[in-house]
This record gives sequence, structure tokens and C-alpha cells, in this order.
Amino acid sequence: MQEDNFRVRFWGVRGSLPVSGEQFLRYGGNTSCIEIRCGKEVLLFDAGSGLREAGASLIAEGVDNYDLFFTHSHYDHIIGLPYFKPIYKCQSSVRFWSGHLHGLTTTKEMIRDFMRPPWFPVDPDICQASLEGVDFKPGDVLTPRESVTIRTTSLTHPGGCVGYRVEWNGRAVALVYDTEHEPGILDPAVLELIAGAELVIYDCTYLESEMTHFRGFGHSTGMHGARLAMAAGVKRLAMFHHDPARTDAQLDAMEIDVQSMFAGAFAARDGQIIDL
Repeated sequence: MQEDNFRVRFWGVRGSLPVSGEQFLRYGGNTSCIEIRCGKEVLLFDAGSGLREAGASLIAEGVDNYDLFFTHSHYDHIIGLPYFKPIYKCQSSVRFWSGHLHGLTTTKEMIRDFMRPPWFPVDPDICQASLEGVDFKPGDVLTPRESVTIRTTSLTHPGGCVGYRVEWNGRAVALVYDTEHEPGILDPAVLELIAGAELVIYDCTYLESEMTHFRGFGHSTGMHGARLAMAAGVKRLAMFHHDPARTDAQLDAMEIDVQSMFAGAFAARDGQIIDL
């Protein structure tokens, strides 16, 4: 990895639950997990089922220090954590960050609540890595590594959710999922978070025609993401958090529709790498 390289890798792009089968081969079936490289620094966002493969790859590469940021703690965003091999290695150091439950519980308490019997055979005490929980409140500016700045904001999702903007070497990537938009309104907080970003990763769970049936579920559409991207001067838009029932052919069609509004849009795939 070049020291000046700003890279995004998608390890899981689905929402709700993992899927498999012939209709899901090209876009993949793992749930939310994104790796962002700022030169030699490794940042991970969400612990969906894609985190298992991310951990194996990073161990093979010799990575020992990790920062893992939660957008929130619904099942599809945490299910991979117990299968993240670095937490069981004594050579590893892992910091977990969360802010969506600020004032209600700590990051360490959150992890212990879902990684324990009867939900999982063992609790975090079995982990041999050095583990640290870092708590913040949405709106805070984080500095997890030298020269890396992460801005945060609250998103509209049941139970709370955090959007992130990762800034490094004069460039920015924004993660805006899970979030629900109001029809006809461009959320000022989201516009501020994504302004001028090289890449925005956005919640495209539903089609415009489906939103009336899923009002209150906490998700958005690729077309609304395109409207935000155009208004904020964004270069590229990654459609993310695909509905688990959305087939490869349907995602192809969604991608074409959104590209008709914003040419820089694409539907993210498991394993896809974007160099900025």
C-alpha cells in the first residue's frame, strides 16, 4: 500500500441480513463492513458479516492495529464481530468507537451485551487482543490517527445512527447510512457532512416507488442520494445497504436509473476497491 493512497474497500454491502444464491453473485451477500485506508492507517466501519473476511485479509497482510467504528448496533451491523479473528490474537490492538447510544450505554457495554451467552457461546473476556472502547457524541470531531480527521453527525434511523466523514490528505469520504429522508427535503446536516467529498457511500435500500410502504423504517433511495450528491458537489456516489431481496439484475437496473440523474453513481459490490 502506497503511503499517499486513499482507498475504500467494500467487504459487505447488504442491509438487514446476509444472502446467498445465484441471483446475488455479482454484488455479493455480506452485510455492512467498509475498510478505509489512509496511507498505512487502517479504519473499519461496521461489523457486519463482511468483517470476517476483512479480518482474515488484514491478518494475512500483517496488520496489528485497528480502529473499528460503529454506525449503530442493529444485527446486520454487528453480526460479524465475534468472527473477527484479530480480537483473539494477543498481538492485536483494537479500538471500538460508537456514538449512536451516547448517554444510554458505553461502547464496551454495548459489545458485552450482544457478545455473550445465550446469544454467543462466550463473552469478550476470551479475547486475547488489547481491546478499548471509545465513546463520543454525534457532532464530535474524532482524531483516531495522526493526520486523520473524522467528522460525525446524527442520522435519521430508529434507535439512532451516526454518519461519518473521513478526511485525510485534503480529501474526504462520507458514510451516510442507515438514514431516512423526508420527501422533497435535502437534510442540511447530511449536506454539510458530504460537501465536496470525493466519494459518498449512501443508503439505497429502497426504490422511490417503495418509500411510501416503508416510511419509518429508517432507509433512503439511490435517487435521493443522487440529489444530495449534486447539491453538495460530490464526485462519486456509492449506492450501499442493498435490500436483501434485491437481485443482481435489479441492482443493475437501479444503477442505470440513478446514473441517469447523476453519472458518478454506482452500486457497490462485495470486494470492490475504490482508489481516490
